[in-house]
Amino acid sequence: MSAAEHTTVLRGEWRENEPLARYTSWQIGGPADRLYVPADVDDLAAALAGLPVSEPVFWLGLGSNLLIRDGGIRGTVISTRQALGGLEALGRGRVYAGAGVACAKAARFCTRNDLVGAEFLAGIPGTIGGALAMNAGAWGGETWPHVEVVQTVDRHGVQRERPTEDYRIGYRTVEGPADEWFTGVRFVFEEGDGGAARERIRRLLEERGLRQPTGTKNCGSVFRNPPGDHAARLIEAAGLKGTSIGGAAVSEKHANFILNRGDARAADIETLIERIQAQVERRFGIRLQREVEIVGEPA
Repeated sequence: MSAAEHTTVLRGEWRENEPLARYTSWQIGGPADRLYVPADVDDLAAALAGLPVSEPVFWLGLGSNLLIRDGGIRGTVISTRQALGGLEALGRGRVYAGAGVACAKAARFCTRNDLVGAEFLAGIPGTIGGALAMNAGAWGGETWPHVEVVQTVDRHGVQRERPTEDYRIGYRTVEGPADEWFTGVRFVFEEGDGGAARERIRRLLEERGLRQPTGTKNCGSVFRNPPGDHAARLIEAAGLKGTSIGGAAVSEKHANFILNRGDARAADIETLIERIQAQVERRFGIRLQREVEIVGEPA
């Protein structure tokens, strides 16, 4: 299906054969057959309703925690980074955030409204939609303990509001109704000292900069921490710091980060991920589970 074949009049923007590297924090990825940037949630619902049932759909926020293979993505990619960006203080500790809002922006918004408990969001390099999808966390905080209700849209463009009881939440996992995507959320945080919360964010970001390779092309943490241990410790103990394949390398600063040194292909990073998993398992009997999602087709 081409954008021209969509019969509904839409207000967003279709892009054909769109390169996806600039949409990801690794700055890697082949093209999408079609990419749609919706004008708002109603426009998004209309776009989904007009797609053939057989059309694959993939959602793309800030492109962190994501590896898009060199052959790109077949079907339609929905980009939320320029849409679904609403932020509103609702009173009594409640905040509405659209799925396309950067987590760090939501954290700062909460501090300006004298809410505390959202500081952890500043440590998540993605959007609210991505944080909801994987129960993202940082600095001891996680997303779903603060969720009151979520807004969703399904494959047919039907919009719903759902309570937390409709989802099973775990460590970096969220299970809910099939073929639905998050479009927004109502959070609840505590009222308190926004200035103190801002200072905590500043201090935590400063500490992160000392420990992690900020300012480089990376996706954040590649692997989940296994129970009772840390992926970075295991990778370093397996002698893998600095290991490289093509343009991809394990960070010397933090072993749970893989860097694109400038000319990496997605295949380089995927092969390096597999090598890390195999060597850690061989040394310690632990199979590291990816936190990063790998999508698309090989070149």
